[in-house]
Amino acid sequence: MIEFIWNLASFVVALGILITVHEYGHFWVARKNGVQVERFSIGFGKAIWRKYDRHGTEFVIAMIPLGGYVKMLDSRVDDVTEDNKNSTFDGKSVSQRIAIIAAGPFANFAFAIFAFYLMFLIGVPSVKPIIGEVSAGSIAAKAKLPINSEIIEVSGNRTRDWQDVNLALVGAIGDKEVTFLVKRADSSSNQKFTLDTEDWAFSPEKESSIASLGLVPFRAKVEAKLAVVAKDSPAELYGLSVGDELLALDEIKINGQWQTFSDEIKRYPDQSVKVTVLRDGSELVLNVIPEAKKYKDKVVGYLGVQPVSQPYPKEYLFDQAYGPIDALEQSAIRTWNLVVLSFDMIGKLITGDVSVKNLSGPISIAQGAGNSADYGFVYFLGFLALISINLGIINLLPLPVLDGGHLFYYFIELLTGKPVPEKIQEIGFKFGTIALLSLMSIAIFNDLSRL
Repeated sequence: MIEFIWNLASFVVALGILITVHEYGHFWVARKNGVQVERFSIGFGKAIWRKYDRHGTEFVIAMIPLGGYVKMLDSRVDDVTEDNKNSTFDGKSVSQRIAIIAAGPFANFAFAIFAFYLMFLIGVPSVKPIIGEVSAGSIAAKAKLPINSEIIEVSGNRTRDWQDVNLALVGAIGDKEVTFLVKRADSSSNQKFTLDTEDWAFSPEKESSIASLGLVPFRAKVEAKLAVVAKDSPAELYGLSVGDELLALDEIKINGQWQTFSDEIKRYPDQSVKVTVLRDGSELVLNVIPEAKKYKDKVVGYLGVQPVSQPYPKEYLFDQAYGPIDALEQSAIRTWNLVVLSFDMIGKLITGDVSVKNLSGPISIAQGAGNSADYGFVYFLGFLALISINLGIINLLPLPVLDGGHLFYYFIELLTGKPVPEKIQEIGFKFGTIALLSLMSIAIFNDLSRL
């Protein structure tokens, strides 16, 4: 319940910030072009707070925080006197209307640059993309990617950490081959490898793009010894203690391999199993019953313990931190790359290279907001930037109910010199509403199926 409340609160904060940024883009450019803004609303429904400024604009925070809008004076729907006729939205030139509508999405892109800028100024703790293992029979194994090597580039994209690798691989979905430039641990030179991805089966709801190729990131060595026993967990309930060295699980010898214990304990949800440990020089056999928990569409056993882990090699750790000028450049590059990647993904959704199962809705966004907030402010900034970019791009889609649909009509008017007939616009709005609701339904269904 606490996790749900945290995720919901993080989602509301994130959405509120991004909606405010988006609507402020419309508001600011409208004001600059002499349009009378009657209302600036964050949220829908009953107002829980309102205030008027000296221009007569009503600023509102409404009860349902799932959107917002800027209401501008418009002679097509409002009673307009001769005195304020020049202050109407529809009375402005086509280029002015285009600027006002486009300002919302572009404000989201500008905010993404700002958020990334703060993130890079503060510094992001990062891990170099060192290959720890390559799964047998995988695409990476067939390409003979060497372990303990650092991934320098993926299909020409510079990769400083595993997030860069993941984004580059997502962008390569649908490609018949992916190239890796790696730096081997035993060599100072770089080596290129080509992975045959024609039969690449990538299911984001089940595994990461990295794992789907058979790559396992380097991890610090862990011991089959308990460093943490969670309070009120099954492990504490049945007598396991910090410092216990795991020797066996029923008849299976652990042999100092934490992964063996971790894999085996999952096979006993709500079932009794004997755990042999070494404590203070003496062997001790405990009967434990792991709790049943759902994990990746399976019910697995959960004890609530963590192993002793050796320190991560310092040479693999670094902070992505830049000075004021370089941070601005890096934030602009990161934003541009994500904009290009997002449009590329939309194209691949249309062509079928990416499944609609990959669409995410408000539940996934709320979980992402909560998780990123858990990690800290700098990660929450990165999450805000990513969602801001997606919000900007979605609003640029040429669906009549979105900013992109209005822009589409205005560009036609700009080219022909005549506005699109209202009947055609009404048909477009109906089609756009159906298309948008369909996409939202698919996204929400995907969210629910992942719970």
